[in-house]
Amino acid sequence: MKKPIIGVTLDSEQPGGWSKYAWYALRTNYAGAIAAAGGLPVALPHHPELAGDYLDMLDALVVTGGAFDVDPALYGDGAKHETVMLKEGRTQAELALIQGALARDLPVLGICGGQQLLAVALGGTLVQHIPETFPDALAHEQPNPRHEPGHRVDVVPGTLLHRIVGGTVMHVNSSHHQAVRSAGPHAIVDASAPDGVIEGIEDDRYRFCLGVQWHPEFFIDPGDRRIFDALIAACG
Repeated sequence: MKKPIIGVTLDSEQPGGWSKYAWYALRTNYAGAIAAAGGLPVALPHHPELAGDYLDMLDALVVTGGAFDVDPALYGDGAKHETVMLKEGRTQAELALIQGALARDLPVLGICGGQQLLAVALGGTLVQHIPETFPDALAHEQPNPRHEPGHRVDVVPGTLLHRIVGGTVMHVNSSHHQAVRSAGPHAIVDASAPDGVIEGIEDDRYRFCLGVQWHPEFFIDPGDRRIFDALIAACG
């Protein structure tokens, strides 16, 4: 059988470091997790005007994370917190892809910052800096390596995420200073950290519309691999 084609968004960096010219980046385990689940990962550069053309070729979309933030203006926050760092070209391209994928009812998986942008696309809002909203928050930018768990998340029974992972507790990594504040008028929260920070969202108006705040491509919890298996299964 033909493998489903899964679009994966890229990160972007300015000249310096790896190249003296602007460059794209993608951790290999994003593509590896998709391939292990039976998908054919395809990297998507930042051309919002071509989003429709890319989506016409795809069976699903994965929006990846990165060390940057969503512009607060996109969800109605007036002032930008001093910690917020933008990659406007990347956000424009990813937002066009998410909106187009939802309009086509293509399966969408948002990971970490990808979940945050998915929430905004669904009409939700974000917490700009967790320590100011949750003074007693866990270390959501965990000090230990990202391939190790950082904290527990509690999965809401009866949700899509619960059906996928088959349990109500997961142990996940954590690499973010922002989080979803509200999931949107039709979306629901399907997972939270013990400190109340939202860790997962979904919207059952669509065939498969799921966001997770952690990085399941590291396969830390048994449920992580099942998330990618479910994404591929939703392409059928």
